[in-house]
Amino acid sequence: MGQIGIGLQLYTLRDATAEDFEGTLRKVAAMGYEGVEFAGYGGIEAEKMRDLLQELGLKAIGSHIGLHLLESQLDEEIAYLKTIGAKYAICPYLLDDQRSAEAWAKHFVAFEEYGKRFREAGIDFAYHNHDFEFKVEIDGKEVFDALYERISPELLKVEMDIGWVQFSGKDPLAYIAKYAGRLPLLHLKDYRDNNGQLPIDTVELGRGDLPLLPIINSAVEAGVEWLIVEQDTCANPPIEAVAESMDWLKKNFLSA
Repeated sequence: MGQIGIGLQLYTLRDATAEDFEGTLRKVAAMGYEGVEFAGYGGIEAEKMRDLLQELGLKAIGSHIGLHLLESQLDEEIAYLKTIGAKYAICPYLLDDQRSAEAWAKHFVAFEEYGKRFREAGIDFAYHNHDFEFKVEIDGKEVFDALYERISPELLKVEMDIGWVQFSGKDPLAYIAKYAGRLPLLHLKDYRDNNGQLPIDTVELGRGDLPLLPIINSAVEAGVEWLIVEQDTCANPPIEAVAESMDWLKKNFLSA
């Protein structure tokens, strides 16, 4: 499939994995996805998950780990990631009461410490954005940019959700270029514009408003390692939605 990998954020299939995690992974592998990014492990022990991934030929890209888990069970999270061979640990989200400028100042300190702990274990720590990182400023800079200025690239990588970047009114191509070399993970999240209103109307790749091919080309130039398909909500059955997105990638990018 080329030098850039195609992965899936399993949050998209959260209902399916809740019913049958192993069976869902088998379907994802059969679609042609090369790797998966976790958002929970369905209670499956790390050794069993490692063996299942190896059987299916799926790579463990990394995992979305909630802030409360980073705070309360960091050692356990590191051990799981190391066992399944994952390279990345990603903080995926912050609650409403965790987004003020004062709260972010504390996050900067905590993220640096998490980054050190993960780095010691051979894992890279990253942060996944939404839109709220563009709504708060620290020292005159939007949090999205301030975060990566305050913390060194060795301790914090960028997992850019390009759908949320565009939704926030930013130029997605400019932001990809800005973080080239520090941006190993790019979430491909297509959406239809709803006059800037939430919730964001996420759709299958090719059905929304993102300039997907220029984005993908920019990602390749920026040294992105993984393009990760994610759809927050699906009008169609989610398993069909991620299959359609994979088909779009095969037709429009992977066959080129």
